[in-house]
Amino acid sequence: MHNWILLGAGAGVFVLLVGIVWRSRIVCYVDNNRIAIVEKLWSGSGSVESGFIALHGEAGYQSDVLRGGFHFFFPYQYQVHSQPLVTIPQGQIGYVFARDGAPLGPTQTLASNATTAEFHDVRAFLANGGQKGPQRAILREGTYAINTAQFVVIARDQIYGLMLDRGDAELFNQMHRLIEERGGFQAVVIKDSADQIGIVTVHDGPALAANHIIAPEVGIEQGDAATFHNSFQDPEKFIAAGGRRGRQLQVLVEGSYFINRLFATVEMVAKTVIEVGHVGVVISYTGDDTGDTSGEEYRHGELVAKGSRGVWSEPLLPGKYAFNTYAGKILIVPTTNFILKWEQDTVGQHKFDENLCEVSLITRDAFEPTLPLSVVVHIDYRKAPLVVQRFGDIKKLVEQTLDPMVSAYFKNVAQKKTLIELLQERSDIQEQAGSEMRTKFGAYNLELQEVLIGTRARPAATTRSRRCCSSCASGRWRRSGSLPTRSSGSPPRARSHCARPKPGPTSRPRSPSPSCRSSSRRTRARRR
Repeated sequence: MHNWILLGAGAGVFVLLVGIVWRSRIVCYVDNNRIAIVEKLWSGSGSVESGFIALHGEAGYQSDVLRGGFHFFFPYQYQVHSQPLVTIPQGQIGYVFARDGAPLGPTQTLASNATTAEFHDVRAFLANGGQKGPQRAILREGTYAINTAQFVVIARDQIYGLMLDRGDAELFNQMHRLIEERGGFQAVVIKDSADQIGIVTVHDGPALAANHIIAPEVGIEQGDAATFHNSFQDPEKFIAAGGRRGRQLQVLVEGSYFINRLFATVEMVAKTVIEVGHVGVVISYTGDDTGDTSGEEYRHGELVAKGSRGVWSEPLLPGKYAFNTYAGKILIVPTTNFILKWEQDTVGQHKFDENLCEVSLITRDAFEPTLPLSVVVHIDYRKAPLVVQRFGDIKKLVEQTLDPMVSAYFKNVAQKKTLIELLQERSDIQEQAGSEMRTKFGAYNLELQEVLIGTRARPAATTRSRRCCSSCASGRWRRSGSLPTRSSGSPPRARSHCARPKPGPTSRPRSPSPSCRSSSRRTRARRR
């Protein structure tokens, strides 16, 4: 009995000692797939005077983390917080937020990592001037033993961090939602089959100058290791190269890009495709102001060299181009022959003539016919920039210049000829018009190939019909129709042979013509 009492007392003492050891946190075990953050509850060095992390033995969260195994401490002085290792899956991106460090500069949106990006070493990060807040550097795929009291890591599937209060959780959840909206946990992937490019907008760095609407290209020389940012994947080198915030002139082409979406966002747009038989005239909104290359004789504006602000003197030939549509626009100009039709119900392939209609004429004998017309035009690809600089685009050229010029020419021709002369001399007028207007077209940097005078289509209501003449007994057939319309104030038009009025109840029937009477006599003689 005495032995059982001693055994029970010994067990009680052991349990008491285990409880004291547990409560005093003398011994701590950390799993090999986790880390432990040490919080010092009291210290002879006092509390942290500035900052958040204790670097010199003060009370507070310590800079070093504990890895797997047993660890021993002075009793009742430390509290250990077990945290998982930070894991970023393959092909994904992790974002880092630092709780402690130097404050951000006035032009900064994200913390600079130019001097340090040692997220696994808090002491080195703070000693080398690391800044607090969201970081420009990102974490690629892998597993990291990071002090999550100092660094909160936002991944797609989990937020790694020691949450100090409820406000912390809400803050980092908001950041997670923002990154998710921008597709920031995945790389930017541009496939060749998509025929797209990426337009980049940078949200950090110095602002653009007042005379720029888009940031110029910087850091694109691969040989310069200090400034080559590799398509915005290295924000620090982009800033070092003189990069500015805002929409960028440089675009992303086919490939995969691991870009910090808090630093830069990407908008996908289609490539510019110039088909065979066309050229593209570039109107650039950005670039240096260079000299005029159009020559002294050209007085309708300036043409500039490629890469300058204005209308480029060299057009883009057929092909696909990674052209930034925010930095300028490309006007497509046909270089094959195209037909302009002055016909209301007919539109050409390019739709330059969709607002054209037949030319209204007034002849010398006061008829008002309408003239359908076709003109074959060619634009030399080397002169396409001259045409665009002078008229803005091809449709404006057609509607504001060619239409009035061509209409006026044929109106002048018609007022000197009768309607019959217009019909009889159609071929000569067509040939003469081509010869005389070719010079006028040349003055607008155009080549007139041919002028074609058409024939107005018969309206659907005036169908071709045959009927007997009511005043003729010979049985001859006439075609229904009418003569061209005269202008107001002209003599009344002649009626058609078959449009004579029928005798009324009080009117006297008209006697047959002599030819009709002779025909009737012959008919009666045969009957006898």
